[in-house]
Amino acid sequence: MNKVFLIGNLTRDPELTETASGVAVCHFAIAVNRNYSSQDSERQTDFFNCTAWRATAETIARYTKKGNKVAVGGSIQLRNYEDNQGVKRTAVDIIVQDIEFLTPKTAGEFEDVADAPRQSAPKKKPTLQAMDDDSDIPF
Repeated sequence: MNKVFLIGNLTRDPELTETASGVAVCHFAIAVNRNYSSQDSERQTDFFNCTAWRATAETIARYTKKGNKVAVGGSIQLRNYEDNQGVKRTAVDIIVQDIEFLTPKTAGEFEDVADAPRQSAPKKKPTLQAMDDDSDIPF
């Protein structure tokens, strides 16, 4: 079973592109803090490259930006490549299948009026009326 769950902050704005056949693909990276500190009391952070496809890719590109906290679920994929000096390298990518947005949106972040939350008029508090007649009380 190849399953991974990570919570972290986007290190850059997501990049949405399309394949030659028109399939949406989104690339982004997240910084994930480790649960422990090093010997010099500095918190360690891991950086993961993430890739999302199709509707998930479009959603991520539309609603996230650098610094947003997200929870991603998916699988780990190893990728082999040759760098500029001809050295063979291996990269680890997270293939995102699920995402949860953990940074709440503020009112100024909505793209258009349709996305903005509806605000209702303040509710009136009910007023109580005094009753002088105690004759109906059974006790």
